[in-house]
Parts: sequence; structure tokens; C-alpha cells
Amino acid sequence: MSSISVPANFPSRLISSAKKKSAKLTLWPLVAATFFMVSGGTYGTEEIIHGAGYGHGILILLFLPIFWSLPTAFMIGELSSALPQEGGYYAWVRRGLGNFWGFQEAWLSLAASIFDMAIYPTLFVFYLKQMAPWFGQGNHGVLSGLFVVAACTMLNLAGIRVVGITSLWLFFLLSLPFALVVAMTPFKWAAFAQPHVASAGSGLGLLGGVLVAMWNYMGWDNASTIAQEVERPQRTYPKAMIAAVILVSLTYLLPFIAVYLTGIPASAFGEDGSWAAISGLIGGKIFGIEWLRFLIVLGGMMSAFGMFNALVMSYSRLPLAMAREGMLPKIFAKMSKRTNTPWVAITVCSSGWALCLGLGFQRLITLDIMLYGASLMLEFVTLVVLRIREPELKREFRVPGGLPGAVLVGLFPLVLLLLAVVKSGSETILGINGLVFGTIIIATGFAVYAATRKLRVIVPRSTADALEAS
Repeated sequence: MSSISVPANFPSRLISSAKKKSAKLTLWPLVAATFFMVSGGTYGTEEIIHGAGYGHGILILLFLPIFWSLPTAFMIGELSSALPQEGGYYAWVRRGLGNFWGFQEAWLSLAASIFDMAIYPTLFVFYLKQMAPWFGQGNHGVLSGLFVVAACTMLNLAGIRVVGITSLWLFFLLSLPFALVVAMTPFKWAAFAQPHVASAGSGLGLLGGVLVAMWNYMGWDNASTIAQEVERPQRTYPKAMIAAVILVSLTYLLPFIAVYLTGIPASAFGEDGSWAAISGLIGGKIFGIEWLRFLIVLGGMMSAFGMFNALVMSYSRLPLAMAREGMLPKIFAKMSKRTNTPWVAITVCSSGWALCLGLGFQRLITLDIMLYGASLMLEFVTLVVLRIREPELKREFRVPGGLPGAVLVGLFPLVLLLLAVVKSGSETILGINGLVFGTIIIATGFAVYAATRKLRVIVPRSTADALEAS
């Protein structure tokens, strides 16, 4: 294992000058950005109810935040408050476990992003085609996806506060149609069938529903990579994580409970985009237009756009932090003097994701959970290691229960991850079993680190910290 560098204190004048240079992200814009990094709203949850039925599906959505999201939020709350550094989880793991594992943490996240980020422009076009079929003809869909990439790149180049405020407005706008679905429930009570005889669903089953729900509750640590650009991160992050867990859980649960009470069977959630058809049924027509369906489709476009926009902000800080510490070429550390954004990292990452648009990646749950799970477990291990090695490290928020609490908080996520990986081994990627493909990606990270060892010039932690502050 590589040597572990402990950050030195740097002059407070550097911090104060940094605050003057750029606007910081405050609590609610951070909550909104985290919401999009994790969820993006109720969209994409259809398979949970269709596969597990209303009873099991609602229980999954109710209890998974307790055993999956809250432990992760507690871990992120402590590490973010103790080490509010650019690069977030990469910086934590590098400090706690050394250069090798820090590199692997970043590798896993950036590798997963190649498959993940192509999904969101595709989802944007999926909903756009429902409003205007013209976008489904020829290359119109690809061009629309490129528009999403270009627009989100420009918003990110304009500064972190622009991304945060955009996320906040998109959250309110896309949540409105589902709020209307919930509000209309008393007027549609059992209007379509008797709730107690609603279909139980078929296909995925209970474990499959858990798997899809885990995918919908992933990504809490993505918000940590922008820590140096958040106002009072030691206090803001714990509050933001808890608020985001509650918010995401409610956006999943309330619409499903509302639809259940109308008597619409679980089998109605047979495919992605089912929310549009169901909302059209609940809202009816005004002047011959299914107005609520239209709003849901519009919200789907905003959801996909908001997720891509927030994740560009998150992922682009990894090359920035790595470049500052000599783990990547220093060109990735170049910052815009006007907006204080890592313009090279944003542009390069966005260009790479744009090249993947034509590959047509579907939602690769096996690969996502495997790569994300591996990186998440490194973070839980780091939590425990730092408790042991640096007990005096100032922590504004602590996982309760002392050292045993820090160990136990990762237990349920570990069990769920192992269960999910074993259950989801049937997916194939490029003709290769999903588990095998994920293992190859993980092993490639080891090989890349070894092959590039001579090219890296590791920067002392104190110098990297000073660069962050200035």
C-alpha cells in the first residue's frame, strides 16, 4: 500500500480569499443537487411495483432507505464534516487507505459513469418523442441527446451555484405533476378497481424489486466531490444528506400509495414510462388533451436533464482532485478565473459521455451496483480506519455508537450489496456476463495503476490543500 499523507494546516487567509472568489452552494441547492444525483424523482420506479406488487413494493420503498440510504448518509455526513475536500470520497479513501485505493475509488466511479451517463440523454429523448414523434426519426434523437450534453456542460461551466439553483427549480417543476397525482386521489378513490384486489405484479419478484430499488437509491456520495464549493460543508452536508433521504423516499412512496388507492392494478406498471399512461387515466382529458399525462412527460424530460446536469458537476471534480495530487496530468486542474470551475475536466468528461450516446446502453443494474458497491465499501472501510488512526480528527457529525457503531453502520449495505450481486448475475454486456464484465473493470483499475506508476508525481497533501483553498 502506498504511503498515507496527512494534511497540514494552511493559512486561514487562503480560505478567506477563496470564499471571496466564488459563490458557494448553500443547503437547499445542495439538497436539490443530491436529489438529482440519487433519484431524479419518481421516474424509473415502475419495475418495483410491477415486479413485487403493491404490498411488497411499498414495503421495499419504505424500509430500504432505513437499511441502505440512512447508513450511507451517516457515513457521508461524518466523512464530509471531517474532510470537506474537493474530490470527496476519493480524497477520503486516499487519506485513509493510501494512494492505491484512492486511485481505485476514482477509477470505479469514472468507469461506471461511462455506462451511467449515456442513460440520461437517452431518457430525455424517450420522453421528448412522446410529445413530438419527429424526434424519433433519423438522427434527431442523437442530436437531441447531444443538446442535453452541451446544455449541461455550459451550465456547469457557468459555475456551481448556477447548477445548484437550476437543480432546485427543476425539482419543484418535476415534482408538481406527481403532487397533483397525490392530491387527486380522494376524488379517484377506488375509481378503477377495488384496491384489495389489485394485481400483485409479475416478473422480477421480491428480490428483483429490492435490486431495482437499490439502483434507485444509489449515489448519495456523489455530492461529496464538491465539498470545497459548499458553504460551511462541515454543518451543511449532514443536514443535506438526511433531508435528501427523506425527500427521495417521499417522492417514491407517496405517488405509489396514491395510485394504489385508486385501484389501478400493479400490472399497469409494465414498462418504463408507465407513469405517463397512468397519470393520463387519473387526470382525464380537458378539451381533448390528457393534461396530466403531458405534465408527467414534461417532468420526465426535466428529470433526465437534471440528473445529467448534477452528475456532470459531481464526476468532473474527480479528475480535478486527482490532478492536484499528481494522480492525473495537471491540465485537469485548470480552473476558470471567472467562475472558478474546472473547465478542462468538465469539457473532457462531457466529450467522453457524448461519444457514448450512440452505443445505446440500457440500464445495466448489475454493473452499476457492482462498481458502485465496491467503491461504497471502500468508503465504509475508510470510516472505520480513520476512527482508529485519527481519533482526534475534528468531526462536526459522528456516526453514533463509537467505533462499534462505525463498523456496524456498513453491515446492512454490505449484506444488501452481496444479495444484489448474486441475484443480478443474469445480465450480459457486450456478450459477457455482467458479473464477469464488472470484475474485468475492477481488475483493469489495478493494472492501470501499476502501468502508470512512473508517470505520476504525487503532490504532498499540504500542497494539494493549499491549491484547493486558493
